[in-house]
Amino acid sequence: MARSDMDSRRGARKKQNTFFGGAAILAVGILVVKLIGMFYKIPLVNIIGEQGNADFNNAYNIYAVLLTISTAGLPVAVSKLVSEASALGRQNQVRRTFRLALALFLGLGAGSFLVMYFRSDWLAGLMHDSMAAPGIRALAPAVICVGCLAAFRGYSQGHSDMTPTSVSQIIEALCKLVIGLALAYWLISAGSPPEVAAAGAITGVTVGTIVALVYMILAYLFRFDGGKALSRDTPDPAGSILRDILRIAIPITLSSSMVGIVTVIDSSLVQGQLQRVLLENRDSWGIYAGMLDFSALEEAITAWAATLPDGTAATLALLTQQMEAKQPAEEAAALLAALEAASRTLFGNYGGALTIYNLPTSLMAAITASVIPAVSGALARRDRIGGAKITGSALRITALLAFPMGVGLFVLGRPIMRLLFTKLNPELAGPLLSTLGLATVFVCMMLVCNSILQAHGFVNLPVMVMVMGGGLKIFTNYNLVGRPGVGIYGAPAGNILCFGLCLALDLVIISRVIPKRPRYLPIFLKPLAASVLMGGAAWGVYGLLSKLLSAVPEGAEEAVLSGRGNAVATLAAIGVAAVVYLVLVAALRAISRDDLALMPKGDKIARLLGL
Repeated sequence: MARSDMDSRRGARKKQNTFFGGAAILAVGILVVKLIGMFYKIPLVNIIGEQGNADFNNAYNIYAVLLTISTAGLPVAVSKLVSEASALGRQNQVRRTFRLALALFLGLGAGSFLVMYFRSDWLAGLMHDSMAAPGIRALAPAVICVGCLAAFRGYSQGHSDMTPTSVSQIIEALCKLVIGLALAYWLISAGSPPEVAAAGAITGVTVGTIVALVYMILAYLFRFDGGKALSRDTPDPAGSILRDILRIAIPITLSSSMVGIVTVIDSSLVQGQLQRVLLENRDSWGIYAGMLDFSALEEAITAWAATLPDGTAATLALLTQQMEAKQPAEEAAALLAALEAASRTLFGNYGGALTIYNLPTSLMAAITASVIPAVSGALARRDRIGGAKITGSALRITALLAFPMGVGLFVLGRPIMRLLFTKLNPELAGPLLSTLGLATVFVCMMLVCNSILQAHGFVNLPVMVMVMGGGLKIFTNYNLVGRPGVGIYGAPAGNILCFGLCLALDLVIISRVIPKRPRYLPIFLKPLAASVLMGGAAWGVYGLLSKLLSAVPEGAEEAVLSGRGNAVATLAAIGVAAVVYLVLVAALRAISRDDLALMPKGDKIARLLGL
């Protein structure tokens, strides 16, 4: 009996280690992919410029929605059903499930491909960016490939083998990095317009999915013996398996699609509002003085207004109505092109700020991927105190990472944009990044809160919260961007209100539904205090060095900080800020030994800090 219990415990430990090992592999893979994405997007913006960046983002946002709808929940469903059938030794059931899933993925992928390729102009029109159409067409084949990839990844994960998924994701990201950047650079060097270069960059995404799919097919053939193991089980009818797949996949797909759908709606409304206010109210031009050249737009508005009957208001609605005619007037087409050029420039700078804003959230991927199995494991052992400790440590570690990153972006928004993006306007993109820096804190904390709720079995609550936050974001951005004195600067405000609301609701829900929830004030107060003091140090160091390194060019009246001087001042400010923050964290005892125990080499770090 004792031997049986010992074997049982060993089996449980082995299963737990396998589970945590798989989670760790996925977390590392996600982190590597995000880092590759950073090295892809930053130089890409410097290659294709403001307008090309807007075209790229608009095309990719359309792709992301269709991709999520066709692949978000299905891999999870396949993984679950394959895992269950495999555990029961039902290899024929495994094979039929996989084949039906693959057929379903192909069907959804083919449908998405047809929409993206043959209706690309219509989709680009929805985003108020007709120049995004080439990029949408370039991405169309990727939807089919990613659908097949999702089937193979679900099959692999169903066999508790996470390595093929992580490797295929890294292959996909590397191809996007190398091929996408090379094509974009070659096209720009050849004199191609920004929208064509953006389509070239996006082609790297498509090639990456093809190469990753080839790898997954080979992994399926060699790692899993092609599913040829003999079995005498009778598989369930195809209709029953498909119903099971859809039953699991549809709720996950709906929840996963919300972020992409909100992003597309928000991007479309922001660009539409920018064009409307630029056309209908010239007072809105004042906030972009010295940043945009409005001469082409002014000439186009004057020429178009001259074609209108006396007393007719020059509105975007009227222009859109004329453009929907089969043969629009030449003046109307020229005006729409000028409006799109202005909004693409503004939105391209905003997209560059979003690229940096998304980096801290990318780093949260490893934490969120680790929280769910850690908390779930504690709850499975009926260790509620241990689950509460892990929950508190996850919130504290996230706060210790998110607060300084958010404050740093807020304080150094302009210098960072000037350092990283030579093709963007730091006077325009810098304030956008500073505002987004505040939202960074909220979104990072929200992501971990969502993982905590999911680990406790509350899967639908985070989705409902995101729907509310997304609605607030759309409402805020639509109204603020449409104000002449606010314009594009209102777009980041929606992020602050959206994720601020989501975080507040998540924290309230955690306090109500999770037993022994952690106390919030001790978790947040010390990281906040250390981050504010760190931000003051960064601001002071940058201000001092920028004055010392500035020079007065011959014939100029004011001192000018060169690009090299800005780089030195910015990097020095970041270095000093990092040292100040680490000293404050140690002095304030903002992190505990229990927190560090969840991290690699945590014991050594604790001894180093004297905890």
